[in-house]
Amino acid sequence: MRLQMIVIVLLAGLLAACGSAPAAAPVATEAPVAVATTVPTTVPAATTPTEPVAQSDETTPTAAPATSEESEVQLFRIDPASSEVTYEVGEVFLNQGNRYALAVGRTQQINGEIELDRANPQNSTVGPIEIDISAFASDSPRRDNAIRDRWLESARFPLATFVPTLIEGLPEQYTDGEELTLMITGDLTVRDVTNSVTFTVTSQLDGAQLIGNASSEINMTDFGFDPPDIIGVLRAEDKVIIGFRFVANAD
Repeated sequence: MRLQMIVIVLLAGLLAACGSAPAAAPVATEAPVAVATTVPTTVPAATTPTEPVAQSDETTPTAAPATSEESEVQLFRIDPASSEVTYEVGEVFLNQGNRYALAVGRTQQINGEIELDRANPQNSTVGPIEIDISAFASDSPRRDNAIRDRWLESARFPLATFVPTLIEGLPEQYTDGEELTLMITGDLTVRDVTNSVTFTVTSQLDGAQLIGNASSEINMTDFGFDPPDIIGVLRAEDKVIIGFRFVANAD
């Protein structure tokens, strides 16, 4: 009996212990991996990186646009032996019943250059033309001496110069042998006076020679001297016609 009581007590204690013991703690599991709550709507497609182009240290110069025609400038020099400058002045001989005559003086003492651009004729130029007017000779040495010493005074001012400032009539294209008519305006200096003068010029290119004629009119009084006038003998006109026949040879 006593033994039964002891077994009953032990069973009761065991039951009491089971009822009061706390529930076993749940076994810890690994924390869930955090997942982004926002998923991008579009995933950009992978792009193949562009390989950079190698840059040269030196910059390649840009070629200038080609012109349709290159300049072909050729120099021509006036040949004094084949050229001539003239003056023409009307004279009235009072002692011969007012007879009218034309006095003509000539000189070949001429220097000058012409630059002809064959590819672009409009770019052609005429350099200063220099004339020794003290060398003018006519059919009367007496007239020539009077002009040198008393009127033109070319013994003191021997050189006249013509410096072109404008050439009109140059064509865009030129064929050898073609005759051109030009108007050349420039500064003409006689003695110590300079005036603008325009020459009418006809010229043509003949192989290695440029030939032509030029003419203009001036008044003596415009250049500071009076026309020759010898009382009772002759009286010259104020107007002077200047002529220029030239031959220029290519260098």
